[in-house]
Amino acid sequence: MSTIAETLKRLKKSSFRAKFHLSQKDKEYVNEKGMDTVRRHCTDFVRERLAPAFIANDGKQTPMRGHPVFIAQHACACCCRGCLKKWYNVEKGTVLTEIQQKKIVDLLMAWIEEQMNT
Repeated sequence: MSTIAETLKRLKKSSFRAKFHLSQKDKEYVNEKGMDTVRRHCTDFVRERLAPAFIANDGKQTPMRGHPVFIAQHACACCCRGCLKKWYNVEKGTVLTEIQQKKIVDLLMAWIEEQMNT
């Protein structure tokens, strides 16, 4: 099991994942709403869009812009079940456990926090 720091380091080695960054508008949103609110949004997005065993539009459920969490999901390969399988060996067709969901949220929030400091 990798730590969050190890996972973020591994993701940065992917040219596709490394191209994602929070825009100034995204950073302003985070500053305006606060990290607690963004974490709640993140938790909701993961629970509703990623955790179900079967997602009707899997692979297309996470927009490429519109919310800092969406950007984080693409940067961290937590945008769809296919990416979860490829990067983290999380099987498709199974409901994500509460622990898995929490780990994903923690990773996404760590990426956002890192981006807020750049």
